Amino acid sequence: MSYELLHFRDSKMVIEEKGMTNIVKDTLGYVDDWLPESPYKGRRLKSSLEDCGWRDNGNLPIIEGRRYQYKGCLQRIAIEANFHAYEYILEGLVRLQLGYDLGKIDVGLLLLTGERSAKSPFGSTKELVIREVESLYPTISMPVAVAIFNIEASAANSMLPCEPVVEVHGHGVVPSSSQEVRS
Repeated sequence: MSYELLHFRDSKMVIEEKGMTNIVKDTLGYVDDWLPESPYKGRRLKSSLEDCGWRDNGNLPIIEGRRYQYKGCLQRIAIEANFHAYEYILEGLVRLQLGYDLGKIDVGLLLLTGERSAKSPFGSTKELVIREVESLYPTISMPVAVAIFNIEASAANSMLPCEPVVEVHGHGVVPSSSQEVRS
């Protein structure tokens, strides 16, 4: 897999209590499978979330009477995403926080690209996410998980055979040597 899931403010506990751990992991894996091949990531994401049951509620408004909608929502876990710009982290967190403050969701799941400029002085994307989410408290106070997708690595490694993997993001997968694994 070419994503990393970071939990903040007890989001892992909330997801586990809802019995959604495997559904979240399966959804992220499903998104990761098509991500490198799709030039239309926004449309493809909606379609994938529909396939996984995250859009069964029809329109998913954040604020009634407005066109702002979540990408997906299932059992009061809302998904926001942007695979084009890391800077969407701020908008995504605010959109999720609105739903949390209005009592519509219990936890947010934000999907972001891990691609940033190689010249960035801010360290790795993971370090930056941790620093930004922690520094936004108390403005952003909800339980939230951030999935960072390494799109470039997915594209480069999408069909390369790898050594067997004992555990991939908690999936506990032990593939045979003939299976292809994404790293």
